[in-house]
Amino acid sequence: MALTRSQSALVEQRLAELSKEVQDNIRKTMPKPADEKSLDRAGAGLDSGEEAVNSVQEEFDHALHERYLAEFRQLEAAQARVASGEIDQCADCSGEIGAERLLAYPLAKRCIDCQERHEKASRGTAAPKP
Repeated sequence: MALTRSQSALVEQRLAELSKEVQDNIRKTMPKPADEKSLDRAGAGLDSGEEAVNSVQEEFDHALHERYLAEFRQLEAAQARVASGEIDQCADCSGEIGAERLLAYPLAKRCIDCQERHEKASRGTAAPKP
């Protein structure tokens, strides 16, 4: 059963809310330009432990920023599917995704069955653990 207008509006509203949250997170994790004060502090006697902590924090912030950017791209794709009327159409089998699934996870682009197959296939191609 295709989404009703009210269900589609709820999905669209949830996507808009998520988009705002993700955009806020992107802004919060944007790399900060080095100003003179931070450069002065960086050269003012940081020991190797402090430098290592700073480096790890920068790497973590960068990874988080990249995650938010990827999520924003998913949101844009979902919003385009809403605009085209295809938000409830599975990307793999063209069947219906279902209102409950979309209301719970508006970024869903596969029905439950196709998502399970996708996840099983992804696990099978994962790099072996050392």
